[in-house]
Formats: sequence, C-alpha cells, structure tokens
Amino acid sequence: MIKKLIFCLLVFSLIFSGYSFFDKERIQASFYPGGKWQPQSASYEIAVEHNVPITMSDGVTLLADVYRPANPETGEPADEEFPVILAQTPYKKTTSHLSTDLAGATGHFPYLVKRGYINVTVDVRGTGSSEGSWEFFGERERKDGAELVNWSAHNLSGSNGKVGLAGASYLGINQFYTAALVGKNSPLKAIFPVIAANDLYKDTVTQGGIPNVEFSLPWLGLRGALDLLPPDDLAEDPLGAIETQLQRAGKLGNYYTPLVTNLLTGGEKSYAGTFWESRSPNNYLKRIAENKIPAFMVGGWFDIFQRGTPLNYSGLQNAYAGRPVNAPMSESQPVTGRYQLVMGPWFHTTALLNERLKELRLQWFDRWLKGKQTGIDKTKTPLHAFELRSKRWVNTTHYPFKQSDVKTYYFRDGRTWTAPSLNDGYLSTEKPKFFFGKDYIDWRMVSSPFTLQTEQSSMGSSSFIGELLGWPTMDRNDWTSQVGGLTFTTEPFEEAKVLAGPISASLYAKTTTEDAQFVVTVEDIGPNGKSYPLTTGALIGSQRALNKELSWYDEDGKLVVPNHPYTADSKEKVIPGEVGRYDVEVFPSFAQIAPGHRIRITVTTADTPHLLPTTTQRKDLIGGYYQILRNTEYPSSVNLPLASPDDFEDSSVIWGPSGS
Repeated sequence: MIKKLIFCLLVFSLIFSGYSFFDKERIQASFYPGGKWQPQSASYEIAVEHNVPITMSDGVTLLADVYRPANPETGEPADEEFPVILAQTPYKKTTSHLSTDLAGATGHFPYLVKRGYINVTVDVRGTGSSEGSWEFFGERERKDGAELVNWSAHNLSGSNGKVGLAGASYLGINQFYTAALVGKNSPLKAIFPVIAANDLYKDTVTQGGIPNVEFSLPWLGLRGALDLLPPDDLAEDPLGAIETQLQRAGKLGNYYTPLVTNLLTGGEKSYAGTFWESRSPNNYLKRIAENKIPAFMVGGWFDIFQRGTPLNYSGLQNAYAGRPVNAPMSESQPVTGRYQLVMGPWFHTTALLNERLKELRLQWFDRWLKGKQTGIDKTKTPLHAFELRSKRWVNTTHYPFKQSDVKTYYFRDGRTWTAPSLNDGYLSTEKPKFFFGKDYIDWRMVSSPFTLQTEQSSMGSSSFIGELLGWPTMDRNDWTSQVGGLTFTTEPFEEAKVLAGPISASLYAKTTTEDAQFVVTVEDIGPNGKSYPLTTGALIGSQRALNKELSWYDEDGKLVVPNHPYTADSKEKVIPGEVGRYDVEVFPSFAQIAPGHRIRITVTTADTPHLLPTTTQRKDLIGGYYQILRNTEYPSSVNLPLASPDDFEDSSVIWGPSGS
C-alpha cells in the first residue's frame, strides 16, 4: 500500500512538473474545428489572489485562489469584466499553479487567463484550506458547486456574469453535478469535463461487481495523504489551520478506513446502492440537457473511465433529443454539436498530456461564454474517435456506433496453435454442432500482473513515466495472461475490420462452488503471434442477474451491453453443478483489425492486482473448478461489433497525440 501511494504521488508530481510530449508538427499540420477560427495570442499577464473566502449557505467557508487577467505593463488586474472559469479540486489548490495547463488536472488554466478569462480554483469542502467535511462527492459538496457558480457570476469582482466549468478526473466529474443543480437560465454557460465517469460503481469502484482495488485504494491513500499536508492559510491563521489539520487527521480513521473496510468486506458499499447512485453523473445528465448547458467531453480507450465517457455522450445526446438517457442512441435520431466527445488512445495520466486541449477549451469557451462564432459547435459529427492500431482519427455521430454490425462468434474446439493457453480453441461464426464440448478452468486467487488491466487501473503510470524518460513504447504482448486461461481465436481476417463499440460475452458454465469469477479480454493477434490487448470485462457470478429493460440489444435481439443491477437484492448464489449463463460486459473499444490479423477472446478467473473479490465473495470462490460449455445446447459466445474502415469519415482535425 505504501509503495502504491508513493508511486501515485510520483506520477502526480510529474504531471504537475510541466512536461509535454505532444508532437508539435502534428499540431501545426491540423486545423481547428469549423475551419475558420484561430486562437488569439496572449493579451494579458496573470494577477493572483490567494485564499479568497466564499461562504456557503450552511455557513461553511471555502477558500479559492483567483487568477485574473493583468495589465502586461503594471501587473495589476485589468480594469475590465471577464467570464469566469471555475474548477473545484480535492487535491489542494496550491498545487494548481504547478499544473502543465494541459487537461487541467489541478484546475489552473493560465492559457485561458492570458486570453481574457478569470480562473477560480476552489478547494472543495473538507480539503485543502476549506472548512467542512469531505465525503467523496457528498450531497453538500454537490450543492456547493451551484452556489460557487452564483458567487462567481454575481459576487466576484471583475466577473461579467458568465461562468464555465473545466477540469479533469475528479474536477471533471463534479462538473456534471454542478451543471445539473444550477437550474435553468443560470450563469453557467458551458462545461469541459475531461476523463470523467458516468457510473462510479460500474466504471471505477468495481468491475463486474468485483472491487477495483488497484485504483481505489491508492487513490484514497493519496486523498488521505493530502489531508495530512498543512492548510494553505497556515501563515495567515495558524490556530485555525491547526484545528483544521486535527480534524482532517481524525477523518482518516472515521471516514476513509470505514469506507474501505465496508467495500472490501462485502458491506453495503460493495453493492450498487444509494451511496453510489447519488454520486453517479449518469443520474444528472437529463437535467444538464434541460438546463441547456453544452458539454465538450474528453476520454480515452485505456482510461479508467473507458466505459463511462461514451455513455455520458450518448446520455446527453439522448436527453437533448427527448429520449431515455440510458438507452442506446437510435440510428435515426438527430445529433447536436452542443454535446461532443473526443475519445483518444490514452490512459488516465497520458490523457493529461494532450496539449491540444488548451486550444479546444479556448475555442469552446469563446463560443459559449464570449459569443464568438468559432465554428466548434457547427458539426454534424460530434463524436471524434481515435482508431487504435491504425492511428487515424475519425468523425462520427452515434454511440453505440451505428456503422457496426454485431456478429456472434462461438467458442469452438480444435487448436489454432497461436496461444499458450489450456485449450487454444477457435472462435467461429458457426454454432457448435455437437451436444458435447467443454473446457475446464479453475478459480485462482492471483494471475499474471503483466496485463493491460494492470496498466490501465494504475492510470497508465508506467506509460507516463516511460514517455517522460524517453523509453520506447511499452510492448503490450499479453501472452502471460493466456497461460492458465482459456483462449478462443478467429481465423485471420481477409479484409480489414473495425472493432467498434461495446462487447458482450455470454458464458455457459458449471461450477463446483457457490460463486464464480470470470474475466474476459479481447485481443488483436498479429501474423507474428503477438497479442495486443484491446479491452476487458469481468463478472462475479452471484451478480449474473440481468436487467433486460436496461440492457442494450441490436435490432436482431443480440445482446450488446448487459445491464446487471449489482445490488444486494440482485445477488443470487451460484448452484454448484447446474448450468448458469453469465453475460459479461466487456468495455468498448475502437480498433482496426488489419488483414491477416485475428481476434482472440481470453477467459481467466482472476485479474491481479486490478480486482480483489470481497471477503464474502472469496469464501464462495475458493476451490472453484469451472466447466465452460460450448455445445449446441449451451453455446458460449461473444458478440463483436464489426464495421468496415471505409464506413467511418476521416477527421481532418488532429484531436490529440496518437500514442499513450
């Protein structure tokens, strides 16, 4: 745990240090969305006012740092009124001035300030120098956002009354609450959330109902470590700062520890109940559209919020069109440039290196806060996706991708001689023809850590540091996960295909225990046999119950995205010896499968160090031995969304760096 915490602190310090790895030539070769806007040169310097007090309606005082456009000659704040960019951070606003000013991880945007925006960075309650108690996106913190918008519009000197929200990760997630809670006709005119979740429980806290300890525990450790640092106002108010420090130290024992313990021991926090529902942006999207607040979103195919960011896009597009937020977008529904998504080839940390976001953010806010016709909203294709393995950007419209045709591939016997697995089976569009056919695999407490999941859940930390040190791109050959697992591999594709969208794997299995754990990985296999992992899904067997009303199906009735409630009430023990169906949600991908390449499905029963079953789950998993059935009666399969590369429009805009 200590090593993990030190590693996370190192990564954050590198982010704040100002390194940039973006390919400058590619920036110069591209043009801006709309084709007629250019970013203006810096016209101002920056004047900062630290620890500005803002009193909330419950009497709690939050402290903010305010960065104002300044006269280049005098250094004094310019005698003009400007729109305000607000960021709400739990990571101490004093770190904000160390930010690279790329994705806005810390909430400081000097690029915007120098071009005529006031930047307000606030310590959320219970963090940094702000009063109150931090409760991880708690109800009172969510309300604070709306009050901060009104303060920025009406009480901040130099404000012209128009406000935008910006920031990444935590600072991206809280934008959704604020944009929903400000109500209609508010001063909030636009948001720009980067790498933000849709459903905290399904995106990050667990995968398939199994706790994601590799991300969650180090992140909570980082939050706790920041609470032990002295408040920013120590010199101004020593006694108050000491009192705050003592309160924060006590919080480690009475909030952090119980939360983690509850999650890992199978308490109420280990289920998708009210605690997580109230904190999930998904439940705020309809109100954002009703409030008519535009959103420009950024995500990554290897981000920890890989699942959720596209759902924020489809949810907002649906809400704007008057459709159910949680439904798949209809192929015939219109789309709007008011809600856009850039989905790149990035991990959580490497997404923060996207220098392109400075200009995109300026173009977005110039449109909505300054009324300039920048052209960024005038698009018929508001979804901008990077195609993995081909390194091209495409523009499209709908999620799930309407270009994709869902093909069912069945688990088959035989040997492909391409994988070091227990079975080395085939993946075929032909159903099994016999009444027998099965493969065996046992439950394992640990698995190979040298996987995409390990890198992804550590926020891409080693990739980030590798770029910093100039190391070559990490070899993602995923063969170690296949040893001890089951693999099913297609024949080589004759023509290029794009694996585009969410994936569903349906496993028919017998177990010897009262629970089961399945991990499904999708890989691109080159002619040389190297296995490039694209995406993964997982499921704890006792949460196999399917909500058919909220699951996504294609027009032929094929399951596209299984929806599991993951509640305490939906939990159902596995009956040993009986055949059960386990529909695994595999997170979306967007990757070209070149001619001569294959697609492989790898099934394992552990994902170390990413996933750790709760103590109550483990007692029903120990000693498990599974049969994965692949016969005419129980045809285990995977539904793959496949399209032709020609079905997607190439983008003339380079939306960010092409590697992670």
